Amino acid sequence: FGSGPIKGFATTLIIGIFTSLFSAIFITRLLFIWQLDRKKNIRFSTSLTKDAFTKINIGFIQKRKFYYVISGLIVAGGIASLAVRGLNTGVDFTGGRTWRIAFVDKAQVDNIKKSLDEGLVDASQAGAVDIEVKTIEQSNKVKITTNFRSGEKGTEVNNEVDALVKKLCNDVQPVFKVEESRTVDPTISDDIKASAGWAVSVSLIIIFLYIIIRFRKWQYGLGALVAMLHDVAIVLGLFSMLYGILPFSMEVDQAFIAAILTVVGYSINDTVVVFDRIREFTGLYKRENGVIVVNRALNSTLSRTVNTSLSTFMVLLIIFLFGGEAIKGFTFALMIGVVAGTYSSLCIATPTAVDLSKSLRDGGAPSPTA
Repeated sequence: FGSGPIKGFATTLIIGIFTSLFSAIFITRLLFIWQLDRKKNIRFSTSLTKDAFTKINIGFIQKRKFYYVISGLIVAGGIASLAVRGLNTGVDFTGGRTWRIAFVDKAQVDNIKKSLDEGLVDASQAGAVDIEVKTIEQSNKVKITTNFRSGEKGTEVNNEVDALVKKLCNDVQPVFKVEESRTVDPTISDDIKASAGWAVSVSLIIIFLYIIIRFRKWQYGLGALVAMLHDVAIVLGLFSMLYGILPFSMEVDQAFIAAILTVVGYSINDTVVVFDRIREFTGLYKRENGVIVVNRALNSTLSRTVNTSLSTFMVLLIIFLFGGEAIKGFTFALMIGVVAGTYSSLCIATPTAVDLSKSLRDGGAPSPTA
């Protein structure tokens, strides 16, 4: 459902997933066999990490109502913010025009904004005009976004608007270069909205069906679906609450939808690993109480879950800090998603499946007191 750079991002990610799978299964195995053949002593820990997570016994299932309340409050706050503030939607969803301009000297953002406000409003027959000017990547580069004459089409209109914006910028800082000029009319923005909705909805439905087929229990599928919706709601809610407060752009565009879908993928990846361990443990300990067995399975996955999440988060943090202003919002959405996805796989997906499944909840022994 994506286009342009978003389709490129998805293609790169797909290739990365397959190459990562190949490396993990084939190349890693060859390296271990090579070391074992040479009688090497293979270690998976250091003196600092040797006993990490081995003695942890967190009552994830016993404390599930507490987690439900915490998640409920965060999601409710996000929904309230979405209803009151909405999202900072970009040109992709509203229609309009955008320019990327590089000046020779540091961009005078406030003066450029003032010049555009005065010039475009005077030239507008519709009255109100939305204009956004922000620095990107470097202090001398700006991105200008406006809905000025967004409902009008044609080369002549585009040339007129383009010439007017260049003139108004030239009045403030004469020496600059237009690196990109893009137009999105309202019809295309409506198509993008529809595609975004379909992309998220279809992905959730397909994953729900996959989990049911994979684990032969609809409770697992519904638990995973609730966790994914929970993660999406948290990302959307925080973007609604924090835009205009954090010192970087939190514009919702096609890249943001790509981030949402990536978060969904990450969330289900973590959840499937947890569900696999639960299925393994419930098969091994059929006579023990279900809550105890499920909780033991969750605690046994903590090492893998925390290490994977921290590794992913650190990569995203480096991109966020050094990747440039243009992708900070995109990376921030992924960072929120990694944290939410890790939390939901342990505290939302599994407890939901347990509450819906009598066999998981009770097992072969009386329920323990929480």
